[in-house]
Parts: sequence; structure tokens; C-alpha cells
Amino acid sequence: MPKEKKTEAVVETKKSTKEKAAKATTKVDKKAPKKLSSVQKLRELENQELEIKIKELKQELFNLRFQAAVGKLENTAQLRKVKKDIARAYTILTERAKASVQG
Repeated sequence: MPKEKKTEAVVETKKSTKEKAAKATTKVDKKAPKKLSSVQKLRELENQELEIKIKELKQELFNLRFQAAVGKLENTAQLRKVKKDIARAYTILTERAKASVQG
């Protein structure tokens, strides 16, 4: 008798995990991207605005590095994020410069 109850419980848990997985995939499919990514936001900016944004990001990076040195920086991932945003902005400027030379 106890073995039958165990097997039934195992079957039920397998079914419930499959149902949860099916529900999770349908939830992901229903979500539509509402926010623009940081790259899309940067691409919408003019060259002058992009250069200003780079200066602001560099200042933010300086402040974050200073906080890290002092020991007050709680979220160290911000450093990496800001560095990547600066690199993205420079990449967009370079792409635009190459496009203007070629065409």
C-alpha cells in the first residue's frame, strides 16, 4: 500500500512540474518588450548629444571608482555597466563616422 501512494505522489509531482514549465513558457511569450534598450536609446541621440552623454558617463565612472576606493560602493556591478555604456557610445560614434566617409 505505501508504495502505491509514493508512486502516485511522484507522478503528481512530475505532472505539476510539467504544468509549471508549460505555464512559464506561455507567460514569457505573452510579455512584449516595452522598454528600449540602452543601445537603442543611444542610437536615437545626435552626435553632439552622444558626446555629452559620454562625458556624463565618464564623470559617473569617476564617481563610482572614487566610491569603490573609499569603500562606500555597494553595487560594484555599476562600474561594469557604466564602462560598457561608454564603449557602446564610442562604438556608435565610430560607426557613424565610417558610414559618413563611405557614403
